[in-house]
Amino acid sequence: MAKALDLEEQEQLDQIKHFWKKYGNLISWVLIVVLGGYAAWNGYQYWERNQAAKAAVLFDEVERAVSANDLARVQRTLADMKDKFPKTLFAHQAALMAAKSLHAHGKTDETRTTLKWVIDAAPDSAYRDIARLRLAGILLDAGVQDEALSLLAQPLAPSLKGLAFDLQGDIRMSKNQKDEALTAYRNAWQFLEDIPDYRRLVEAKLNAMGVDPQFSEPAGNSK
Repeated sequence: MAKALDLEEQEQLDQIKHFWKKYGNLISWVLIVVLGGYAAWNGYQYWERNQAAKAAVLFDEVERAVSANDLARVQRTLADMKDKFPKTLFAHQAALMAAKSLHAHGKTDETRTTLKWVIDAAPDSAYRDIARLRLAGILLDAGVQDEALSLLAQPLAPSLKGLAFDLQGDIRMSKNQKDEALTAYRNAWQFLEDIPDYRRLVEAKLNAMGVDPQFSEPAGNSK
């Protein structure tokens, strides 16, 4: 009986050896790829956390520079962030903060470039939408209405649509397109229901045009 069992075990062992001889190399490579991928993923996660931590330090530096009204330090630190940590949210958040400081110092071209960088490269759509709204406002001030309107024609987060429609109304008024401005302001008034202070501002614009939004016809479909 023992010998029979020994023979059976030997046969199983031979089958295993045959199987490993035939497929062992393939299995080894598959394991290397899988385990290597797992290690790479863990390494990437660590790298991302490390990048974010370093970017956070520079973000704090930008914030302090803006508070101190130190434009040169704002520019220098932002350039460092864009060079070293361009894919982090901290870099694009810092860019939005820096753009406001740059604009306040009259650096219009640099402000536009900074906001366009956020629009083109930010991984978070919310940052891209905010940058688009700010750039549209700057373009309006510069008299570049059509480019501003093209920015606002792109899809935006629902929470920002009221602001976008209000800005569209301002642009249309600057182009003396009163009917289009009226439609935009009506849409803005509807979308700003949850922001009463801003809604009253839009309502004042409508009142100045002889319209009471609470008794006017419903606005057209939003974009």
